[in-house]
Amino acid sequence: MTPETDGADFTDPTSSALAHFGNEVRLARESMGMSRADFGKEATCGYSLVAKVEQGQRVPPREFAEACDRVFPNAGGRFMRLWPLALKYAFPPWFRPYVELEEKATAIRMFHPVLLPGLAQTEEYARAILRAGRCTDLDNLLTARLARQRILSRDKPTRLWLVLEEAVLKNVVGGPDVMREQLARLRGIAENPVHRVQIIRNTGQYRASAASPFGLLSFATGTDVVHVDGFPTGYVLAEQADVGAAQEAYDLLTALAAPPDESAELIDSVAKDWYS
Repeated sequence: MTPETDGADFTDPTSSALAHFGNEVRLARESMGMSRADFGKEATCGYSLVAKVEQGQRVPPREFAEACDRVFPNAGGRFMRLWPLALKYAFPPWFRPYVELEEKATAIRMFHPVLLPGLAQTEEYARAILRAGRCTDLDNLLTARLARQRILSRDKPTRLWLVLEEAVLKNVVGGPDVMREQLARLRGIAENPVHRVQIIRNTGQYRASAASPFGLLSFATGTDVVHVDGFPTGYVLAEQADVGAAQEAYDLLTALAAPPDESAELIDSVAKDWYS
């Protein structure tokens, strides 16, 4: 699953937070005399997912933890308190500090020249990207990626500002059906008054814009930080000079991009012309 869990004994509930979560589910289920299949019905999932979670082999979706607290007597919210710890095991160790920052951010400004960022991806778009990358832990990575998106819809949502190259809309990921659904999701983000989406039109001419995907995270207190996607790992920059350079680059990108209303029209146009 991850370097720190490779070779771990997932039957040992002390081996990881993920194994502990699964063991707690098993103990609570068995104390009720409930079968895995019966709990799967209560949690609207299959027997296989229940078995894999209990065995510490799958990161539970948020809805699974919520079902545990609902179904098991005297749970008292225990499973939702454990869930964030279990979820961390789906992220590569180098990415976890960024996810913690993302959770705390009040605003995130992101640029991507090729793909939709994870915060804006539909399940099938994300699945296609992860499958193309030949990841060996697709289900857990997919669960974790989708779980990150809840910051956009919580009571005080994180404000998301996306600046994307037009190529992002036309790079086919997973086929026309997947792209239609993905562009509809992007259009929904664009229509949400909390968020902003701007598209940089392809004019066929070179522009001195950013080449690498990056994001700026802002917080209620403290200074901004920058996250840069890279190979083999991304990295976070907090030095004032780096943050200032990223802010200047993002300002230039927003100036190059079409205004939000025109960007929404472009999304509609591409969806109609390319994927209808």
